[in-house]
Amino acid sequence: MKFALPACLAAALLLTACGEPGGNSPAAEAASRALRPADPALAEIYDRSCRSCHTVAATGSPLTGDRVAWEPRLAKGMNTLLDNVVNGFGGMPPFGLCMDCDAEQFAALITFMAAGE
Repeated sequence: MKFALPACLAAALLLTACGEPGGNSPAAEAASRALRPADPALAEIYDRSCRSCHTVAATGSPLTGDRVAWEPRLAKGMNTLLDNVVNGFGGMPPFGLCMDCDAEQFAALITFMAAGE
């Protein structure tokens, strides 16, 4: 039984390396960085307010385009998500760093980040 502990540690390390189901791998981060809203005004807001967190898995934010990670959030409803953005949630600051955005812009940004389209 003296090999049980090393085997358990090795299994734990392997499981940790797998990441979350939505994929927080370097490839998932690279894919999220390649996405940008088609609307130029929305793209400008995304670049200055959302991109720095939603393209870096280490922030704990759901990656842009990671539909698996966004599903449970979207299931809460857009009103809840908008409330989270306005008031801040977890590590996200109030207004998601966009003090001049309105609810329609926030909803469009959320929709874009969740779908990656």
